[in-house]
Amino acid sequence: MNSLDMAGHLIRRMHQQSTHTFVQRTQAAGYDLTPVQFAALDCIHAHPATDQARVAEMIAYDRATIGGVIDRMEQKGWVRRVVAERDRRARELSLTDEGQRVHSALLPIVRALQADILRPLSDADRACFLQLARMVVKHEG
Repeated sequence: MNSLDMAGHLIRRMHQQSTHTFVQRTQAAGYDLTPVQFAALDCIHAHPATDQARVAEMIAYDRATIGGVIDRMEQKGWVRRVVAERDRRARELSLTDEGQRVHSALLPIVRALQADILRPLSDADRACFLQLARMVVKHEG
């Protein structure tokens, strides 16, 4: 088997293409953020008052580096951190008004670019691809 046809290589290439498409579209709309920042923004939107560790878990990101992601979003004025009452060591996250605005503006852009990521596939093949990808992710580890 040619190493360029191996699953790991193809997944890495798809990730590169996906990230490139995401950055192009969001920058064209006037936003400077990474796919991980959007995932965290979307997670915090869906689960206000969630702590950093839980956000990292929900978006499958490294707990040790999620702090830097949150720091950058806080510096942009999108996220607010407050000390959790139930655990003074934890910081609960919520979106600021600006974070809510950015999330609302980005959501349709991010939804629309999903079709571009899988553009060469038919609708049936896209559905199949997503089903198979979910199976692989669900059974990781």
